[in-house]
Amino acid sequence: MTNVDVRGPVRFLWWLARELRGRVALGATFASLWYLSLAAMPWLLAQAIDHGLRPRRTGALLEWATLVLIVGVANAGFGISRHRAMTKLRQGAALRTADLVMTHATRLGAALPRRVTAGEVVTIGISDVWTVGRTMNAGGVGIASVLATGVIAALLFHTSPTLAAVVLIGMPVLAVTVGPLLGRTQKAGARYREQQGRLNARLVDVLGGLRILNGLGGKETHEARYRRESERLRAQGYRVGGPSSWIGAVGDGLPVVFIGVVIWLAARLAAGGEITVGQLIAVYGYTAMLVIPVNILIFCGFDITRGLVAARRVTSFLVIPADDPAGTTGPPAPATLHDPRSGVVAEPGLLTALVSDRPGEAAAILDRLGAYGPTDATWGGLPLGDIAQPEVRARILVADPDADLFAGPLRAVIAGPRDPDDPRVHAAIRTAAAADVATSLDRPVEWAGRNLSGGQRQRVRLARAVYTDPEMLLAAEPTSAVDAHTEAAIAERLSTARAGRGTVVATTSPVVLDRADVVHYLADGRVAATGTHRSLLDSSPEYRALVTRAFGEDE
Repeated sequence: MTNVDVRGPVRFLWWLARELRGRVALGATFASLWYLSLAAMPWLLAQAIDHGLRPRRTGALLEWATLVLIVGVANAGFGISRHRAMTKLRQGAALRTADLVMTHATRLGAALPRRVTAGEVVTIGISDVWTVGRTMNAGGVGIASVLATGVIAALLFHTSPTLAAVVLIGMPVLAVTVGPLLGRTQKAGARYREQQGRLNARLVDVLGGLRILNGLGGKETHEARYRRESERLRAQGYRVGGPSSWIGAVGDGLPVVFIGVVIWLAARLAAGGEITVGQLIAVYGYTAMLVIPVNILIFCGFDITRGLVAARRVTSFLVIPADDPAGTTGPPAPATLHDPRSGVVAEPGLLTALVSDRPGEAAAILDRLGAYGPTDATWGGLPLGDIAQPEVRARILVADPDADLFAGPLRAVIAGPRDPDDPRVHAAIRTAAAADVATSLDRPVEWAGRNLSGGQRQRVRLARAVYTDPEMLLAAEPTSAVDAHTEAAIAERLSTARAGRGTVVATTSPVVLDRADVVHYLADGRVAATGTHRSLLDSSPEYRALVTRAFGEDE
C-alpha cells in the first residue's frame, strides 16, 4: 500500500480512488456499457418503427426486433455486472479505510485513549468507513453518468439540435438547484457527526462503568443526561434531514419535469413534421433514460458531501502521531526521570508517590514521564521525547487504571504478550492481593473483565503490570477500588516486589503513602513540598488536610 494522503478529506478520497483504480475502472466500464445499451434501445425502436412497420417489410421488422432482444439481454448482463462491480468497489473502499483505522489504532496502542475517545473510534469504524465507501460511486457510476449524458445529448442533436440545446441547458440548471442543498447538508452533517461522536463516547463510558453506576445509584442520572444529549442529536439530525429530503425530492422530481419539457417540445416538432414518429418515440426513450444518470449524478453529489464529512473525521484520526521507532538510545542503566514542568523527580530503586487534590494533574505528569504525547521530561539527563519509543515502552510502563483486559485464561491475561511463567504469575497475583481471583490460572476472563468486579479488575491490571517487571513503573490510583485491608496488603507487597526498581504512584491513600520513599505534594500541577509521608503530615497543613479529607478521617 502506498503512503496514505491524509492532508485533507479531498486528498484522502482521491488517494483512495487511485488505490482502487482497477475497481473504479471496472465499475465505470460496466456502468457505461449498461448506459450505452439503454441508450441504444430507443434508437433501435425508432428504426423498427420507421423501417419495419411498412407493408411487406416483415423481414426488416424481425431484424430490428432481434437486435432489440439482443441488446436487451446484453443490457441485463451489463446491469448485473455493474451492480457487482460497484458493490465490490464500495466495500473495497470501506474495508481499506477500516484497515487503515484499525492499523493506526494498533500503532497508537496505550496512547489511543489519551488522544481520542472510544466513542469516536467506534463511530469512525462503524459509520464513517462505510460513508467513505459510498463516495466511490462518483468514480464508477458517476463517470459513466457523465458519459451517458453526453451520448444522449449527441443522439438528440442528431435528431434535433433544439432538443439537444434544451438538454445541455437543463443540466447546469439542475446542478445550480441542488448545489446549495448539498452545501447545507455538508455543514449540518459535520455538526451532527461531531455530536454523534461525543454521544457515543458517553455511551461507551457509561457501559464500561455500568456496574459501578448501579452500585452508587448513579445510573438514573447518567441515563437522564444521555437522553438529553440524544434529543439534541435528534434535533440536529432533523436539520440534516431537511436539506437531505429536498435533495431526494429534487433528485426524483426535477428530472421528471425535465422529461416533460423535452417531450412537449418533441411532440410539437413531430406535429410540425420536423421529426418522424419513430424519432418522437426515440426522443421519449432518450429523455426517460436520461432520468437515470441525472438522478445518479445528484445522489453522487450527496454521497460526496457526506463522504467529505466522514473523510475529515478519518483523516483527523489518521494524523494522530504514533510512536516513532526512530530516535536516540536511552541511558545504559536505570536512571532518574524528571518532569521540569511540575518539578517531579523519580529516582530508580525508590517508591515515589504523587499527591494532588486534582487527580488529572498527577495523571498528566505520569503521561509525560511515560512519553505519552509531547513531553519535555528527561531520562538520565536525556530528552525523553528524543529516545526511540520502543525502548521507552520496554523500560517504562504506565499502568493505566482503565486499561483493557483481553479475554482468555487468567495466566495469559496477566502474562500479556509474553509466554506465561506460572511461578511469576503467582508472584504477581500475590503482590496484587488477587488470590480471590486466581482460584485457578486457567480461570477464564471475559473481554474487558466483565465477569470480574471493579476491584478484581483493578488488581488483575496491577498484577499484569508487576509481571511485566519494568525498569520504571508508573501507576495512577492502583488501590482506589479495594478495601482498606486489601490496600494495606498491596502497599506492603508492592514495595517489597519492586525493591531495586523505580515505581511512581499517584495516590492519596495514607496506607500507600506511608510505604513511599519519597512523596511529592502537588499544588496547581507543581511540586509544593517533598518528603516522607510522616514528615509532610507534620510540616504541610495543606498536605495533611488533603490526605485526611480524602479518607474522611479526623485530623
